[in-house]
Amino acid sequence: MEDPAPLPVDTFALLRQASTATLATQLFQRGLRNVFLHGLRPLNPDACGFVAEAFTLRYIPAREDIDRIEVFQDYDHPQRRAIESVPEGQVLVMDCRGQGRAASAGEILVARLMRRGAAGIVTDGSLRDSPDIARRPFPVFAAGVSAATNLVEHHAVDLQTPIGCAGVPIYPGDVLCADAEGVVCVPRYLAAEIAGPAAAQEQQERFILAKVEEGRPLRGTYPPDERTRAEYAEHVAASEHRS
Repeated sequence: MEDPAPLPVDTFALLRQASTATLATQLFQRGLRNVFLHGLRPLNPDACGFVAEAFTLRYIPAREDIDRIEVFQDYDHPQRRAIESVPEGQVLVMDCRGQGRAASAGEILVARLMRRGAAGIVTDGSLRDSPDIARRPFPVFAAGVSAATNLVEHHAVDLQTPIGCAGVPIYPGDVLCADAEGVVCVPRYLAAEIAGPAAAQEQQERFILAKVEEGRPLRGTYPPDERTRAEYAEHVAASEHRS
């Protein structure tokens, strides 16, 4: 698969300014409804934010005559090869078909990803060694936990192919954005287009929230009417003047 063209340098910085909720709204406005990886939770909510390109790994169901413990003696096993192939700054996304009876990775593999400078790991399956992983300052999202090794249920087959994770299509190079609420997939071709509007929406909604907390009613405030928009413009101008 050919490497995609680099994204504009400010895209990632702008996307980091927006919540996953805001990004989901921006994508909805462009006709995309299935972008939130439902059911995945961060193991460490205090270290869960990232914006990163997706590096994909696909699992199919395990078969007893093939998926024996001896296969892990092969350093080129697809799961091991994926861990050693994720470029710095990218996030490993695993397609486990939503099956969590067995883990898709454990702490040693997570530690290696962390050491190599990956942005995080996302799986719609389970993870083992979860209490230890949860203590790491590293973004890890999973649908569940399981002590069973992945060979009980999963057979790793493909790297860097289109996958499904938590029911969402993920293509290599798509931009995954995560916060404490979860993970949103931004199709790569839309990342630069929505980055600026998402950051602007986030800033405006913080202003609106402040007005609501002051006691303003929703009517005229959310969505903002002409008066509120004028107030917000003055607020932005004042902020820029102070900076």
